[in-house]
Amino acid sequence: MAKGYAEGPAAEEAERRLEELERGSTAEQREERAAVYGSTEDDPERHFIGWRDDVDPDELFASGKAWGITVVRATL
Repeated sequence: MAKGYAEGPAAEEAERRLEELERGSTAEQREERAAVYGSTEDDPERHFIGWRDDVDPDELFASGKAWGITVVRATL
């Protein structure tokens, strides 16, 4: 299996949760929001585009305004 499979937002979240468990974190539940990341013509590097409830990732991709779009949960 390619190394890239174990990289990215899902792996980062899993690692964060593991670290919390190891520390014995009993922190209260934090609010999460869906964040849209992708690349645009102005900024071809992957970056935050907006919150999922503010932007439609399918529409962005279909219009060609953004590509490589991912939606991740962000803790506030």
